[in-house]
Amino acid sequence: MPETNIHVGGPRINFNDPAFSGILKAMYGLEAPLQNSGLELKLRDLVKMRSSQLNACAFCMDMHTKDARANGETEQRIYALSAWRETPFFTDRERAALDWADHLTLIAGHDVPDDLYARVRAQFSEEEIAHLTLAVVQINGWNRLVKSFRPVVGSYQPPKRNDTSAA
Repeated sequence: MPETNIHVGGPRINFNDPAFSGILKAMYGLEAPLQNSGLELKLRDLVKMRSSQLNACAFCMDMHTKDARANGETEQRIYALSAWRETPFFTDRERAALDWADHLTLIAGHDVPDDLYARVRAQFSEEEIAHLTLAVVQINGWNRLVKSFRPVVGSYQPPKRNDTSAA
């Protein structure tokens, strides 16, 4: 059923309110094992953008495309991500991760097929699959929180990078 309630107003809940610090701490806590997982930053960015597209989470799409650009992702790949299956721009490893993210994001009423697991297993170790799954779980959790509480879309700015190579 199409959503007819288009929202362009202010946020429902202020995430910066100390009352929500435990929730935010728990969600941010999921990032630490991902940062040390061996999964490439660009791959994690692709997963975040793709799941956010599937969930139609405007705030997260804005945030993660900005982060991806700051991390060196190309405009071409960002623009083509919604049709990733039809483009030559993604590696076999990225395609496996995107397929996994698509399936897990849209998992309601479905199992994870053995052939999908086999394709993913051909590109990732078991430990990497566990981390990839956590990455999908994390962004889907963020998408659900953000869509529920509606922070202002466009307000996010990626952290400034300290560029020591210019010195």
